[in-house]
Amino acid sequence: MRRRGARYCERDSGELLSPEQLQQKLAKDKPAPVYLFIGPEAYGRALCRKALIAHTLPSGDIEGGFTRVDLDETSLAGVLDDARSLSLFASERLIWVSSAELALPRRLTENDDAGMALLGRYLREPTPGTVLVFDCSRFDFEGDDKAKLERVLKFYAGIPAQVEFRPYTIESARHVAQDLAREAQLQIGTAELGLLIETLAGDVSRIGNEIEKLRLYAGDRKVTTEDILHLVPNAQANTIFQLVSALGRGDRKRSLDSLDTLIKQGEYLPLALTFLATQFRLALVAHEAQLRNAQQIQAHFTKLGIRIWRDRAEQVSQTMAAFSKKKLEQAMELVYRTDYALRDTRPDDRVVMESLVMSLTKSI
Repeated sequence: MRRRGARYCERDSGELLSPEQLQQKLAKDKPAPVYLFIGPEAYGRALCRKALIAHTLPSGDIEGGFTRVDLDETSLAGVLDDARSLSLFASERLIWVSSAELALPRRLTENDDAGMALLGRYLREPTPGTVLVFDCSRFDFEGDDKAKLERVLKFYAGIPAQVEFRPYTIESARHVAQDLAREAQLQIGTAELGLLIETLAGDVSRIGNEIEKLRLYAGDRKVTTEDILHLVPNAQANTIFQLVSALGRGDRKRSLDSLDTLIKQGEYLPLALTFLATQFRLALVAHEAQLRNAQQIQAHFTKLGIRIWRDRAEQVSQTMAAFSKKKLEQAMELVYRTDYALRDTRPDDRVVMESLVMSLTKSI
């Protein structure tokens, strides 16, 4: 399994682990008595849960030894009392505690000390043969959730073994997707795999599900772009790339056909225009920097702090080949006017976008 580029470090109270590091530790050592799982990423969490079950319940008695509880339905005190109780049916136990954030008082004015004291007493004398996992998947590491997650971390700070489930970067998602496609014996090209990753915004859990769907659908033949457009939600993003390509060739009919497809798929046309503007802007910057290929484009934008994956760099390269610098400047001006028209009183978004297509294909 690949590292996803996030920075992990050790805390004074114990270790802050990545999912990969947890799996490596489980392969060498016994599981810790208590874990805190934090973060929204689902794929790595599923792998860690599977690894914990395998190492905590070596007898294979999942039915008797694996217990799921939710703090929405029971109290922290009830969970800890259950963990202290010796089971009549299993010598090893794994207790998975969902909604771990609900152990905290609902109101910020209330004191967390009582719950922290309960947890602290258990941590000093954990039950042999029992592994507790407090799972908080509700909050993300950035934005409005950050302060809430920090409060959860403060409450569970006494747990030495904490595992972060951060979203995969596009680069690491691609590596995992390649591994999943290989394991599924799915015949899929680089461009098609890139489309799948981009369509699903690098969500590895969803990528895994869609790879399985594509395997069942395509069978022994190679996966095509049409397969992805047909099966995968939100795959209409590829139609916008087709529109850019057709505009670059000056192919008015194909451009209008692509626009028609976007409309039938329910694409919000101002959003499609925003993507077109971004694509033209990236290509214009690449022209001005005198970049020659996708590798240079990717390196240049990464240096500027704009992370683009290889397939997107290829698309920018293709747009550069289709549009000269002068025509990109003209295209940007036309996009600006179209954006203004979309915001004004108008008969139909479609009419405005068709006018843009006619102007762009005329000027090439």
